[in-house]
Amino acid sequence: MAQTVGTQAISQGRQVRKTATASFGAKYPTFIVVALVLMFVALIYVGSHIRMTKMEYSIAAALNAKGNLLEEQKRLKLELAMLKAPQRIEDIARNKLQMSYPAAEQVIILKQTGK
Repeated sequence: MAQTVGTQAISQGRQVRKTATASFGAKYPTFIVVALVLMFVALIYVGSHIRMTKMEYSIAAALNAKGNLLEEQKRLKLELAMLKAPQRIEDIARNKLQMSYPAAEQVIILKQTGK
């Protein structure tokens, strides 16, 4: 009976060791998988953050270009208004083109015909 008890104690001890060794060996692959998943999630986060930063820079550049274009549009509208001024057109007609107002006898009035 002493042998049986001794053998059982040894076999139970070996079983405990095998279980501990088996669970210890299973921890490494699980740890590696968890670490890889966390690294993958971190890479996705960093990549999305980089893309977002690039988009912010492109939006800022587009807004800056829009502001410049709006300023140029205002300047061009002002220039157009100055070029369309009746005083300027009259001055060019009188001085450069040597034009003058027609005399009363040069004006022909057309009568509207009935429809």
